[in-house]
Amino acid sequence: MTSASRSPSAGRARLTDVAALAGVSVGTASKALNGAGRMRPETRQRVLDAVETLGFRPNQNAQSLHTGRSWTVGLMTTDGIGRFSTPVLLGAEDALGAGKISVLLCDTRGDAIREQHHLRNLMDRRVDGIIVTGRRTDPRPPLTGVDEIPVVYALSPSTAPDDTSVVSDDEGGARLAVEHLLATGRTRIAHVTGPAHHAAARDRARFAGDQLKGAGLELATGRVHFGEWSEAWGRRAADAVLRTAPDTDAFFCGNDQIARGVTDALRERGVGVPADIAVVGYDNWDTMALASRPPLTTIDMSLAEIGRIAALRLLEAIDDDLAPGLHTVPCRLVVRESS
Repeated sequence: MTSASRSPSAGRARLTDVAALAGVSVGTASKALNGAGRMRPETRQRVLDAVETLGFRPNQNAQSLHTGRSWTVGLMTTDGIGRFSTPVLLGAEDALGAGKISVLLCDTRGDAIREQHHLRNLMDRRVDGIIVTGRRTDPRPPLTGVDEIPVVYALSPSTAPDDTSVVSDDEGGARLAVEHLLATGRTRIAHVTGPAHHAAARDRARFAGDQLKGAGLELATGRVHFGEWSEAWGRRAADAVLRTAPDTDAFFCGNDQIARGVTDALRERGVGVPADIAVVGYDNWDTMALASRPPLTTIDMSLAEIGRIAALRLLEAIDDDLAPGLHTVPCRLVVRESS
């Protein structure tokens, strides 16, 4: 049996087995697990994948004594509901868990005092780094009092340009939505979204308008319909749009809740979706998108990938290989029956 074909059932996997399966030297495999040295994220990920495949279990006590690391990372979120932070957390754990790094989740509930309390606890536990995330894409102030511990911001970017932030590409997401509707022959597209003071609503509206302008078109009603992130708003907005522009043939909505409300209103009017009017949402929230009638075409923000990339950037920062600035993760178009 070759080292690459070892499995946990065939005996305890060794570091040499991990290195062989990952196609790297034993030294590189050790550095990937110990957080030492600099290497490409793809190389580190191959090592972590090999660890997972082989069921390799590094001796954490020995490693901690040797490196001075705690092998823990803090994840701070303002999203108590977990709608956005949970996929980010799962993505981060995919990147960190194979290296047997534990993640400590702290919910700040958007409260600055609670955030400082959790931060002190994480510092007392000597975490190796912190990932900060939230339920909105609005920029947030950087953490204070973190000494030299590296911090990466996921989904909600830091206002400090020298910090490392990993975010969803809202410009690309809006482009995918509008391009899809144009490709299906729609030319009278309305945009219904959330509160204007939310960055996600403003940005997606601006990018959608730019995309239509580039195609020689404008919004069906001549303006963006800002409101709430709710189904009730989607129903009200659909009625308002059709009163103003009865020839509307598509809705691009700022999130899936709004889109579901729009489809409900259209169905109650006897309007066929997508035969008469197409509807595209945003977020790919299964609870909304799949329960909608019909199921929603929507934009997936790649939240798990944001978490994974943020974790890899944090590992690099722990190695003193900093990557400051804003890093965007592409969105995906998920086509279902509403378009």
